[in-house]
Amino acid sequence: MFEQVARELADSGVALRPRWIDIEDEADLVGDVEVETFPMLVIAGAHEVRFAGPLPPQPDILRRLLRATLLAPAADAGWPAVAPDIEAFAQRLRAAP
Repeated sequence: MFEQVARELADSGVALRPRWIDIEDEADLVGDVEVETFPMLVIAGAHEVRFAGPLPPQPDILRRLLRATLLAPAADAGWPAVAPDIEAFAQRLRAAP
C-alpha cells in the first residue's frame, strides 16, 4: 500500500525517498526510537520532521497525510516538535544512502 501511494505522489512531482525499515535488521539506523505500534511512519523533510507516529494501514489516510506534509503544505506550516530520539533517527535517515 505504501509503495503504491508513494508512486502516485511521485507521479504528481513529489520527490520521495520511501524506505521500509525493519527495526530488527536495521537497529543501528533506528537507534533509541521506541516503536510500540506498527506501522509507524516518519516523514522527514530536508530540515525537519513533519510527522512521526503510528498510522492505520488505510491508503486514503496515508494519501491525505503525505499530501498535507509534502505536496501542498501551508506556506506558514509549523511542524510539531519531536522527541530527540526521532530527530536523531531522521538525521541518520537523511545521511543514509
